[in-house]
Amino acid sequence: MRRDFKWFAYVMAGIAVLVVLLVIFFDWNWLRHPIERMVTDKTGRALVIQGNLDVKLGWPMTRIQVADVTFANPDWCKQPQMFTVKRMDGDISLPQLFRHHLTIGTIRLEQPQISLEQNPDGRKNWLLDHHQKDESAQPEIGRIMLDQGHISYADPAQNTHIQATLSTRQSASQGTANIVFAADGRFKGLPLTAKGSGGTVLALNDQTTPYPLDIDVDLGHTRLQAAGTVTSLTRFSIVDLNMQLAGASLDRLYPLIGIALPRTPAYQTKGHLLRHARQWRYEKFTARVGKSDVAGDLQIDQGGKRPFLRGDLTLQLLNLEDLGSLVGMSNRNKGEAPAHDTADTAADAGTQPVTAAGKRKVLPELPFRTERWNSVDADVKIQAKRIQRAQALPIEDLATHVKMNDSVLTLDPLRFGVAGGTLEGAVTLNGHTDPIQGKLKIQARKLLLKKLFPTIKMSKASIGQVNGEFDLAGKGNAVGKMLADADGKVVLLIDSGEISKLMLETINLHLWEMLQLKITGDKNIKLNCAVANFDVKQGDMQTRALVLDTEINTIIGSGDINMAQETLNLDLEPHTKVLSPVALRSPIYIRGPFANPKVSIDKTRILLRGAGAAALAVLNPFLAIIPLVDSGPGKDSACGHLIHQAKSSVPPAQ
Repeated sequence: MRRDFKWFAYVMAGIAVLVVLLVIFFDWNWLRHPIERMVTDKTGRALVIQGNLDVKLGWPMTRIQVADVTFANPDWCKQPQMFTVKRMDGDISLPQLFRHHLTIGTIRLEQPQISLEQNPDGRKNWLLDHHQKDESAQPEIGRIMLDQGHISYADPAQNTHIQATLSTRQSASQGTANIVFAADGRFKGLPLTAKGSGGTVLALNDQTTPYPLDIDVDLGHTRLQAAGTVTSLTRFSIVDLNMQLAGASLDRLYPLIGIALPRTPAYQTKGHLLRHARQWRYEKFTARVGKSDVAGDLQIDQGGKRPFLRGDLTLQLLNLEDLGSLVGMSNRNKGEAPAHDTADTAADAGTQPVTAAGKRKVLPELPFRTERWNSVDADVKIQAKRIQRAQALPIEDLATHVKMNDSVLTLDPLRFGVAGGTLEGAVTLNGHTDPIQGKLKIQARKLLLKKLFPTIKMSKASIGQVNGEFDLAGKGNAVGKMLADADGKVVLLIDSGEISKLMLETINLHLWEMLQLKITGDKNIKLNCAVANFDVKQGDMQTRALVLDTEINTIIGSGDINMAQETLNLDLEPHTKVLSPVALRSPIYIRGPFANPKVSIDKTRILLRGAGAAALAVLNPFLAIIPLVDSGPGKDSACGHLIHQAKSSVPPAQ
C-alpha cells in the first residue's frame, strides 16, 4: 500500500512538472487563431492578432500581452476598424471569464487608434453582442494606461463628432508622467475645442482612487476651466474641482447639464464643484452676470423623479437691465449677431418686436422655453442688497423665493423696495398649459410720491404715499402676450399729499398762473386724493375711476389702456376750483402707442361743468377701492371722505 502511494505521488509530481514546463515553454501563439475564431463567432466581428501573444497565468487575474491587434466595426459604422493597437497588455479576471463576462483590471495600450460610434437607432459599437444593443455585453475595464493614442467618437443623432489625441509627457520638476490630451469637433451641434492633462492611469471604474484632472474646454459660447480630482471617470462618483465658467447665457448650459436655467446676459463664475453619490454642490461661488454681482451656494439632488435644485443667492449688486431677459426682454446690444447655440428670435436677432400696424412694441415678447421646465424642480432664495438702475426707476432692493414644481414656476413672496415703500406679492406661471397660465397679485404700500418719479423735476418736492393693488391673470407664452390676454383689476391711490402747482396749472392750462410760477418759482399745493381704478378684460384696462382732486382743481379721466395693441386712449378733463383770468379748461387727450404717445388738447371745447358736479359723475366707482383705503390711509383720510360721499350718492335699494 505504501509503495503504491509513493508511485502515485511520483506520477502526480511528474505531471505537475510537465505542466509547469509546458506553461513555461508553451508557444501561446498557437492559440491566436482559435481566439480569433471564438471572438468572431461571439461578436460577428473580425479580431486579427498579427503580433506575438503571451500569457502569464495567475489566479484570479491572468496577464495577457499581445501585439498588432485589430478589431473590426459592425457594417453600419463609417470606420472599418473599432480599434487597432500596436501593443496591448492587460490583466483579465479568470473567474469572470468563466462566467462569460470580460473583466479587465488594468490594460496598457500603446499607440491605440480607437473609433467609438453610436447609431441613430441606439446601436453602439462598443457593445459586443451581435446587435450591439445589450448594455451588459461590454468589457468592464478598471483602469487604462495610454501612450500616443487617438480616439474618435461619433453620434450623428446628437450631431456629435469628436476627435482626440493623447500622449504621455514627463514632468521634469516632479519626476512623474502625465497624459496630455487635445480634442476638437462638435458636441450636440456646438463647436468644441478642449485640452488638458491627467494622470497616466485612467481610472474608469475605480471607486476608491481619485484621478487628477486639469481641463480647459470651449464649447459654443461657453468656456470651462477646472482642476482637481474625479473618482471613476465613467460614473463621476466623486468630484472635487475648482472651476471657472463663462458664457453668453446660463440657459445655454442646458445641452451640457440637462437642467433648465434662466436666460441671462453674459456671465462668468468661479467656485468649488463637488459631487458625492447623487448630489452635486457648487459651493462658495462668486459670479458676474451682466453687470450684477452674485454669490452663494447651489445644490442639485438627482435622486428623485427630476433633479432638485436648491440654493441661497445674494446679489451684492443687481443691475436691473440684467432682469430684462428673465421677463422676455432682449439683453443683447442692437445689431449683435445671434449665437449659434440659441434659438433665433426677433429679440435674439437684435430687432425690436413690432405690432401688426408696424409700431414698435414695449411689452416683453421673447417667449419662455417651457419645454425645458420639467427638467428640474427648484427651491431658491434670492436677495439683492443694492440695485443699480436707470434714474427713472426708483427700485431700491429685491427679495424673492423661487420655486419650480412639476413645470409650475412661482415667485412667492416677491418683494421690491420701491420709492421708500414696497411692492409685495406673488407670481405664478403654469408651464403645463400651452399657452402658459400666468397669475400676478401684487400690493403697493407706502410708496413715496416724491421718490416715485425721480426724473420729473416738477414733482421733486411732492409729498404723499401711493398704495395700490394689481390682480391679473392671463394666458400667453411671453409677458406681453399674458398682459394682452389679462383679466383682473389695477387700483392706485394717493391720499393727503402735496404736488407741484406748476404741473397742475399746466394740465389745467391756466396760462396766467403758469407765467407767474415760471417767474416766481414753483410751489406745492394740497393733494386731497388721487385714484386710478381699472377693470381689466382681455388686456383692455377700462377706467372705473380716474380722478386727481386738489385744493385748486379736480382732474377726471376716462378711456382705456389696451395692452394687446399697446395703445393709450385717455381723456383728462380738468375742472378748476379757482378763477383765472386766462383759463382754457380744455380736455387733454392722450393717444397712441406705448412707445410714442401723443398729448393734445381740444381748444374748441369749453367745459361748463363745475368741479363738484364733475366729481359726482364718477363717485360711485370709488366704492370699489374701500378695502385699499381701509388698509392704507384710513376712512378718516381725504380719500375716505370722498368714498363717504360716494356711499351717500348711491340711492337706497328699492
